[in-house]
Amino acid sequence: MTRPRDRSSSKGLLPRMEARPWADGVTVSYRYHPVSGKPIPLGTDRLQAIQRVLDMTGRAKDTGTVGALWRAYTESPQWADLADTTRKAYAQQWAILGRVFGEAASSTIRPADVARYLRVERAGAPVSANREVALLSNLMNLALERGELEANPCRQVRRNPERPRPEAPEAAEVRALVEWANGSGRRAYATLAAMASYAAMTGQRRCEFIDLAFTQVGEGEIRARRRKQRAGKEVWDLIEITPELRALLDRQRASAADERCGAVFPCRSGGPYTEPGFKAMWARMMAAAVAEGIVSRRFSFHDLRAFYATQHKLLRGALPDMHQTQATTARVYDRSKISRRKAL
Repeated sequence: MTRPRDRSSSKGLLPRMEARPWADGVTVSYRYHPVSGKPIPLGTDRLQAIQRVLDMTGRAKDTGTVGALWRAYTESPQWADLADTTRKAYAQQWAILGRVFGEAASSTIRPADVARYLRVERAGAPVSANREVALLSNLMNLALERGELEANPCRQVRRNPERPRPEAPEAAEVRALVEWANGSGRRAYATLAAMASYAAMTGQRRCEFIDLAFTQVGEGEIRARRRKQRAGKEVWDLIEITPELRALLDRQRASAADERCGAVFPCRSGGPYTEPGFKAMWARMMAAAVAEGIVSRRFSFHDLRAFYATQHKLLRGALPDMHQTQATTARVYDRSKISRRKAL
């Protein structure tokens, strides 16, 4: 009588490997069938058996692991299509994710492992954990395409709940911060204050204007490419220059090293701020502002985008066109505390 085939125990094995379930129904031994010669026993440890086959066949030691998937992903056309900021964010997420899953075989990762990562190992940073598992899901999809998996374990696990920030900074807080920074005597603080004023007036993302040049500033409008767009679709924002925004741009032009084509918001070297440099300086300035009692609490620079959306709705009665869908703008950026309407 032939031994019944057990498909579940052979999932995720390398070519020419065989899984042999024991009579106890628990233990499984493995062996490798070379092209010529007798089968080679590999023991009962699945990962060690796979590694022995990799060693015998001369393949990379991390073949079949999540680390190998990450390397393949960064060499794929999909990676080349991503924006620079997205690639940098993924690299930062992988630096954390790889410490846990980097050496694990993709075929051995279960939904329970993903759930433990979300709820236990990254319990202190639930939102960041969601982003890291989203990256892991991309890698698992790649494993599916390569035939290493039959199902994506990340798809079977609920993400941690996320709630948009409930409040935007008040107009008085933004005004006080800008006035304090301009009067601090520090040029870096004055530049950051100008960037904060610009974000509060236009609602642009920081990545959309951190490298803004005077060549993009016209007589009556600013032309800037909108970020976070789907492949094949390109949207440009044409921002009408109001008297307040014109005054801000004129002040920046007057202090610029190159008022024709230089950076509107330059750092000490004269070029635009880098993301790490801006984040470090913004954190330092906010800490100083809180310590001196200028603002009662810290707020993120991205909160100024919500400030713009909330003020736009308050003053003009409708949310601005600043995202791919109005539903996202309403859910994430509208932080109005009062809803006004007319009685019948």
